[in-house]
Amino acid sequence: MAILSFAALGTVSALWDNPLFVRMTPIAGWELPALAVLSALSGLYVAVRRPFCSARRAGAGGVAGFIGIACPTCNKLLMLLFGGELLMTWFDPIRPLIAALGIALLAIASWHEMRARRADHADATQLEFPK
Repeated sequence: MAILSFAALGTVSALWDNPLFVRMTPIAGWELPALAVLSALSGLYVAVRRPFCSARRAGAGGVAGFIGIACPTCNKLLMLLFGGELLMTWFDPIRPLIAALGIALLAIASWHEMRARRADHADATQLEFPK
């Protein structure tokens, strides 16, 4: 999942040259490492996720992380809502913070799932069986 996430998000946000998407703004030095961390946490979350658990925090983290690393002027929805000048003046400077928020949310969701899985495992090993 981590590799798939890295390849898909990096291609869609055009962090490398590809025939599908063209990036309109230059790539910042923090975007590729942020993508690597976001992808690794996505893979970790999928690996530790328990059945029927809530994925809202992880989903919000993934979306925020993607919005943080993606080209601000290439995002048609943001461009339509705010316009190019507003995006470059106000939104572009806070993109690292949005990416960091996404990474933090995904890390918290993964940590929560690991703790819950550990607690589930501890409960299962402490069951007493009749003799």
